[in-house]
Amino acid sequence: MIGELGRRSSIALLIHSALIQAVTFLVRPATSYRALELDVPGFALGLLAASYAVFPLLLALPIGGLVDRLGERRLMAIGSAVVLGCSAFLLFFGTSVPALVAGTALLGAGQLACVVGQQAVVANNAESARLDSAFGYLTFAASLGQALGPLAISLVGGASVRPDTNAIFLLATAMGLVLFVTTFVVSSKVSRRRRMSKGSAGAKGGAMALLKTPGVVRALATSATVLAVVDLTVVYLPALGAERGLSAATVGLMLTVRAVLSMVSRLGLGSMSRKLGRMRLLVLSLAISTVSLAVAAIPMPMWLLFVVMAFLGLGLGIGQPLTMSWLSAQAPEGQRGRALALRLAGNRVGQVVLPSAIGVVAVGLGAAGVFLASAVAVGGTMLLLRGVRLDD
Repeated sequence: MIGELGRRSSIALLIHSALIQAVTFLVRPATSYRALELDVPGFALGLLAASYAVFPLLLALPIGGLVDRLGERRLMAIGSAVVLGCSAFLLFFGTSVPALVAGTALLGAGQLACVVGQQAVVANNAESARLDSAFGYLTFAASLGQALGPLAISLVGGASVRPDTNAIFLLATAMGLVLFVTTFVVSSKVSRRRRMSKGSAGAKGGAMALLKTPGVVRALATSATVLAVVDLTVVYLPALGAERGLSAATVGLMLTVRAVLSMVSRLGLGSMSRKLGRMRLLVLSLAISTVSLAVAAIPMPMWLLFVVMAFLGLGLGIGQPLTMSWLSAQAPEGQRGRALALRLAGNRVGQVVLPSAIGVVAVGLGAAGVFLASAVAVGGTMLLLRGVRLDD
């Protein structure tokens, strides 16, 4: 995947990417189940959800600066240690709302450090011609982890309404240990070389300087919009299905189809990008997403909605890795970690602002209106790409 790292390090990086997502998607639902065990009031679940996003918003830029100064593997090791520690903390001490909130917040910080480190490894070490392909594989592994986490809950929890959270946290702790060990299989040579190079070049400027770099703001806005629409699909497709009399199992299968097609699209990302060019492919993916969202708002047979969800998965799946490679190419050398962290912070903001704004539409027009508004939002991002060079 990444020539300078070698096959062994590349595989370790992909495993690390899958594991951090699997642990995250295992621990977060487990904290909700633990809160239900404690009979906490409803607002506490919202507090748990919000606490996960707090540290990534506050720490994204500082962590981005750390990866540029300390090196990718060291930051991944720190993040893995935090995730391992918070899993063990929740296992032994997660018996109150403050403890659950603290553990969830630490999980968010550790996950952020791991993801920024992983993306910086790709941004700093993949050959320019292989950048899209490398990010495609990285995000494919992350998607795989997001599917394995909930599956692990099913295996551990069985058919019970409230699974054994101790068993889930124990599994998360074991996976966190594997995550931490896997970090050290990734070669440290490239990180040392990058730090030496930056020491002589001396990257200057902070977030404002990055935002002034041509193309960075447009890449951030496109990434945030695409990710927010993915969240909206997960939330409002069940509402759309309920309006049309579709069963929960059918809606769940549609969401699975969307997720699987997103994963598949990332496997062939490198070859598609080389044939069409990065910007042309990004525009095409946004166009497919826009049309799919708009069509989904129209009443149709169930089988046709499955097809629409498949196309939506293809379009949205391509958008995220391409914005990563676009941003990496635009950011000055020595500031790519900071740029990718800025992207993650922007994604978090987008996940709050855009759903809140579009959700207002649901009051008057229902779930179909949300899909139409999402289509307008994604279509609007194509206007951001005007004037961007279409070659790589």
